[in-house]
Amino acid sequence: MPRYFTFLRAINVGGRNVTMEVLRSAFVALSLERVETFIASGNVIFVSKSSDPGGLERKIEAGLQKTLGYEVKTFLRDDAELGAISRYRAFSETDALAAHAVYVGFLAQPLSLPGEAALARLKTDIDDFHAHGREVYWKCLVRQTDSKVSNAVLERTLKISATWRGVNTVQRMAAKYGL
Repeated sequence: MPRYFTFLRAINVGGRNVTMEVLRSAFVALSLERVETFIASGNVIFVSKSSDPGGLERKIEAGLQKTLGYEVKTFLRDDAELGAISRYRAFSETDALAAHAVYVGFLAQPLSLPGEAALARLKTDIDDFHAHGREVYWKCLVRQTDSKVSNAVLERTLKISATWRGVNTVQRMAAKYGL
């Protein structure tokens, strides 16, 4: 059975607080198996007989809407995808080490050409971006709160929903599962 890594958008923001046990139980109620959470930021790992990630995303979104009472955008990646993302180097090692942080933005589909052009226009001396497949990589030289770019700015500019994780988090997750 395929294993999936779920990245949930804004699960614990805006005064909402969902424990990882509640989240795990919501996934179990959807008949997903071997459900685990990874750090308290909306990362859920499970296996499923389904080989339709898009259908699973919709099923999870509907289940979370029913359980939590609000929309939770859901982004799935399988073992091979997560392994590739964790190994991908959007920026040189020197540049990445000089950054305050490097983030990975998970998207539902690759950026369109206009989306890539819009992303390029966001580049500054502080922020740099790189699109690759269904991910956008963001190198920020300062704390995110000190940048003019934010998750909301990126979504408005790209006209696409996304959820963001630190590259280190993604690499730790991949290492835990031997990817």
